[in-house]
Amino acid sequence: MTLTLISMISISAGIAGANLLAILKKKYTMGFTGNTVAGIFGSIFFIKSFGRFGFDPFAIMETGVINYLLFTTNMFISLLGGAIALFITKLVTNKMNKDK
Repeated sequence: MTLTLISMISISAGIAGANLLAILKKKYTMGFTGNTVAGIFGSIFFIKSFGRFGFDPFAIMETGVINYLLFTTNMFISLLGGAIALFITKLVTNKMNKDK
């Protein structure tokens, strides 16, 4: 796998995390497009922030073969990042709409 492919799979996991949260908790949905955008940005933010701990795409492919433990950690953090981004985005939009 290349670094770009790992990054794309990671972003897809973030999208899945946001949409999964929206399916499980209906009050946090922002529509499919809103969930997807939140998942993309959440995944990228979390991997860029926490990837410094050693599970970014460069570390996964450092030896030339896939380190599956790091890859799994990367996918979990991306999934979690997408869900948390949707949660925070929905809280902010609810707060902004309440003040009107």
